[in-house]
Amino acid sequence: MTVLLSINAGTAVVLAVLILIVVLAVKNSVGHLKGEGGCCGGGGSCSSRPELKELDGPVIGKKIVKISGMHCENCRNSIERAVNRLDGASCRVDLKSGTAEVSYDRELDENMVRLAIENLDFKVEEIK
Repeated sequence: MTVLLSINAGTAVVLAVLILIVVLAVKNSVGHLKGEGGCCGGGGSCSSRPELKELDGPVIGKKIVKISGMHCENCRNSIERAVNRLDGASCRVDLKSGTAEVSYDRELDENMVRLAIENLDFKVEEIK
């Protein structure tokens, strides 16, 4: 009888620990999917949002880029940095809508924007 009680108590402890782990994992996953925190190696200086890039000339157009695979601030920041490296382009990402607004002050090749984003392992769904 004593052995049976100790096994049940041990099982209860293991079960409680497993439940705690699952609850924490679900909580972190929900935050991750809302774009909170730093996944993908984020944190530190990687998680600071780049300043809005000033274009040399007046804005002659804007493109909206639909992007899949973004989850967090680090995803947003890496895309903004990559597109901002293109001459004549300035980018702002909206995680909630899954889009980037790319302003430009000279002719901009859509394929260059696509490559800048997809080289980071995100998927460009549409550019309009």
